Amino acid sequence: MSTTTETKTSIKGGEFLIRETDANDVFIPEEWSEEQKMIAQTCKDFIEQEIHPRLDEIDSMKNPELMPSLLDKAGELGLLGTSVPEAYDGFGMNFNTSMLVAEVFGAAHSFAVAISAHTGIGTLPILYYGNEEQKKKYLPKLATGEWKAAYCLTEPDSGSDANSGKTKAVLTDDGKHYVINGQKMWITNGGFADVYIVFAKIDDDKNLSAFIVEKEFGGITMNEEEKKMGIKGSSTRQIFFNDCKVPAENLLSERENGFKIAVNILNIGRIKLGVAAVGGSKAIISAAVNYSNERKQFGTSISNFGAIKHKIARMATMVYASESAHYRAGQNIDDAYDSLIAGGMAEAEAKLKSVEEFAIECAILKVHGSEVLDYCADEGVQIYGGMGFSAEGPMDRSYRDARINRIFEGTNEINRMLCIDMLMKRAMKGTLDLMSPAMAVQKELMSIPDFGASDDDALFAKEKKALVNLKKAGLMVAGAAVQKFMQKLGEEQEVLMNMADMLIEGYVAESCLLRVEKLVGQKGEEAMAPQIDMMRVYLHEAIEKAASAGREAINSFATGDEQRMMLMGLKRFTKVEPMNLKDARRRIADYVIAKNEYPF
Repeated sequence: MSTTTETKTSIKGGEFLIRETDANDVFIPEEWSEEQKMIAQTCKDFIEQEIHPRLDEIDSMKNPELMPSLLDKAGELGLLGTSVPEAYDGFGMNFNTSMLVAEVFGAAHSFAVAISAHTGIGTLPILYYGNEEQKKKYLPKLATGEWKAAYCLTEPDSGSDANSGKTKAVLTDDGKHYVINGQKMWITNGGFADVYIVFAKIDDDKNLSAFIVEKEFGGITMNEEEKKMGIKGSSTRQIFFNDCKVPAENLLSERENGFKIAVNILNIGRIKLGVAAVGGSKAIISAAVNYSNERKQFGTSISNFGAIKHKIARMATMVYASESAHYRAGQNIDDAYDSLIAGGMAEAEAKLKSVEEFAIECAILKVHGSEVLDYCADEGVQIYGGMGFSAEGPMDRSYRDARINRIFEGTNEINRMLCIDMLMKRAMKGTLDLMSPAMAVQKELMSIPDFGASDDDALFAKEKKALVNLKKAGLMVAGAAVQKFMQKLGEEQEVLMNMADMLIEGYVAESCLLRVEKLVGQKGEEAMAPQIDMMRVYLHEAIEKAASAGREAINSFATGDEQRMMLMGLKRFTKVEPMNLKDARRRIADYVIAKNEYPF
């Protein structure tokens, strides 16, 4: 057992790019325990009984007490305290279990946003950074829902550039209070929160500090609810702090540690947003498949048409791959936490460090999950046809609600650039050896290709070889870009986003392959035929996307012989054995259509 733990915990964040992973070392959703399945079912039952029948009422915002009352009911079931330790009246679940809860609630529209903000960015800063007195005072009330939480970071002139916020905090002469003045906007749960995590700069500090602010402290006013494209039932307010007196002991963590708190909490928010998007995508697929089976045109169900099957298969394939990647990363975080605890680190610090280690994966998955949801929502509308465009059908709400996820928790553009920036910084610090593999790829470009196929009869050998080459393509482009731009690479945002797309597709495709390989090892190839089809289809699509991104990057900075050599290398590294994608997608679609829901 100890050997297995050592193997699992030895992986570093971002290291997937330069290291092969054994399928037995990844967690797959098929391995949920009975207890975890029961928790997920409790969440599903809550959504079916309390949320779905009231979606129109929630979105109307006519009853300001409705959303808080729904959070109260979730609190009674323990669903607000999944990440809070038992010592503070929570359930103390591991990270992957809290991910599962987030996934299920991803189908709850505006309520998903409210519960995510409360349990995530509203509660976790106190859990991870609060002192013992702060934890004892606030966590039990947040875990049970007696108090609701919000997170006040964004300002009119500071969004992605969060540390440029102008909200100020000044210590009173007697040293007993901080007086906060400033404005915050887009504050989820702002209208009914009892506790705010507020970020402000003390005096003329360079970096933000964080404060736990109770509404009862006074000096807090707010605008009317924002009118939004989607998630209309989520309370979103501008909040003004006018000489708000906060006890000095409510400073969260150390002075000027606020920006670090914001960044680390957002890492958690990103991966949980991504997995919630997976949950929302599954609900859309189930609804769209059900409709396609019922809707008849030309004397037959539209689910019998090839064009509809193509859509259903692509939706299911993308969701399956994204889900595989999310829970792989979630287990990596849990394993890292266990290792840090075994090494003697304090619980809160270990939780922070374990997520921070996989911040690259968190950024990758926020992007992938949110874009998969957008794709599914768009195709869901298309499958419903005219009813998809009608406010009477379910796709109207799904389409509008999905759009915010590419903006929440850092825009997808910011997250694309972040994952490359973090990867490069780790390489510069020596925590990730990207240089040696990148140089090996450069050397390979000058050599004669290896046409050997001695192990191609092994299970998924061709797919694994294609993945190894896909990673080489990413290393080749990244290495050349670094050499070309050096310290100015950060200014080449288009190239960074090309590089990120190659990184994202490599990680997700590998995660999908590892999941299917593990399943086949457990249940055999015949039983996993649809999953094998999805893995192969996704791999082909991932390689196509990576090849396109790679070409765009190379053509933007290379010329002459260098350009020709790199393009030849890219073609070589993104070569994949042809397969009949149409027939594979039809088999996937037929399986999903027969089940009349997302069945995996």
